[in-house]
Amino acid sequence: MMKGISMNPMVRRAATILAASALGVLAFAAPASAHVTIAPVEAEAGSYARLDFRVPNESDEASTIEVEVNLPKETPLASVRTKKIDGWKVETKTRKLDKPIDLHGRKVKEAIGTIIWTADSDKTGIQPGEFGEFPITAGPLPDKGTLVFKTIQTYSDKSKSEWIDEPNEDGSEPEEPAPTLKITPAKGGGHHGGTTTGDDDDADDADDHADDEDEAAGSGTTILAAVGTGLAAIALVVAVLAFLARQRGSAAKP
Repeated sequence: MMKGISMNPMVRRAATILAASALGVLAFAAPASAHVTIAPVEAEAGSYARLDFRVPNESDEASTIEVEVNLPKETPLASVRTKKIDGWKVETKTRKLDKPIDLHGRKVKEAIGTIIWTADSDKTGIQPGEFGEFPITAGPLPDKGTLVFKTIQTYSDKSKSEWIDEPNEDGSEPEEPAPTLKITPAKGGGHHGGTTTGDDDDADDADDHADDEDEAAGSGTTILAAVGTGLAAIALVVAVLAFLARQRGSAAKP
């Protein structure tokens, strides 16, 4: 009767390390959630920030063809700018404010209340297994609190996902959470401290800062790719060692 050939301890140890490393990379790379979120999740009081609405497609068959973001009514934002996205049209709807906002010495009586991005076609929409990013710059941000951006996601099959639930008081996540932005205390000085000189310049600064963050994110993706390549190399070495162990085991048989 043939006896099973045990794997060389060194090979077994290498395989264990490889498996643990692969699981760690997968856990790091996996998305934290499947609902619409804002990046960053925090911004300084009084600042002009770039906000990226990240929209995952949760359907297995339909594409996302419309994203509607409703800006908070209680804390209107005097300056909001959108960015062109290939394959999408953007529409903004303004609303009259109950109380005018003072923006660098001028009274703002209307503010953007809703932003709607619409795909040119199903093919240019967000496909199954993908996500899209819809950036804006907005400010000046209020002094404190958490801003809630209720969002409605429409699919090509006419179904909708309504991300409109506000945060629970106990800190738990609601069933259909709306994207939120936490306001942190200003560090003082410059446009982040609220002593701004012009909303256009501040919005441009927010864009530039966000572009730097995008480059950093790209570097992170490159690092992940490098780690993946390294793990593939380790897997190849383990496979070769296992093959050699089997060959030695076969040769040792009478």
